[in-house]
Amino acid sequence: MPFKQASPAVPASQLYKKLKKVGKGAYGSVYKGIDTRTNKVIAIKVLNLDTEEDDVDDIQREIALLSQLTHARSQNITPYYGSFLNDTKLWIIMAYAAGGSVRTIMKAGNLEERYIAVITREILLALSYLHKNQIIHRDIKAANILLTAEGNVQLCDFGVAAANSFRRSTFVGTPYWMAPEVIREGASYDYKADIWSLGITVYEMATGNPPLANVDPMRAISVIPKSAPPRLPDTFSPAIREFVDCCLSEHPSEVSIALIMLSSVFVVLTGK
Repeated sequence: MPFKQASPAVPASQLYKKLKKVGKGAYGSVYKGIDTRTNKVIAIKVLNLDTEEDDVDDIQREIALLSQLTHARSQNITPYYGSFLNDTKLWIIMAYAAGGSVRTIMKAGNLEERYIAVITREILLALSYLHKNQIIHRDIKAANILLTAEGNVQLCDFGVAAANSFRRSTFVGTPYWMAPEVIREGASYDYKADIWSLGITVYEMATGNPPLANVDPMRAISVIPKSAPPRLPDTFSPAIREFVDCCLSEHPSEVSIALIMLSSVFVVLTGK
């Protein structure tokens, strides 16, 4: 998919103005910005295209997927407005989430279970939408969950998401949140890998970090497929522990789809 070129008369750097850097990722940085035509605050993801061909392929894949989600009827997916080439940089224009990421909010302390339940419910709605459209996110974690000024919860960063196939065999994601079937060589996986990552994310929100956070990422990759699923300590409520256990089933074929999990006691009662 070719990237859109900004008009020669009006380059992207004039259509959109960067205000301040608010994040940094594998391929570039994210800025709070403004649309100079409307004065609307937006997020600008600036990616460097002067890089490895494989990375450019990943970026093109993200743009294609974001374009597919442009008209997503889900308030739980960060809106995408377009992308433009600006010299060797690609500017991806997204809605700005003023509340920041859940991971950033956690710096002030672990979240109460009732707030975790609300966030979980909204991410399940996002996953239900994605999975219905045959999209696997593949990188769910607290850092990829944003809060808007209005209090909406949104799933972001589709850099490693996969569309048009419910069974994948490529090794992508962030190690600590990866499902065992994603890591195992030669194994295929489907949308249930997202449910595992959500379970790890709930664990992360409850305890402050994902399991094995004190272990080197490459070591975690070798440990996860060989270990029993992590469990929350008994200091947490039975509802949240049962939810995490359900997400982290040793038998992926038994994992409920996101929509069914919306009816769990943890999400329905705790998240009110």
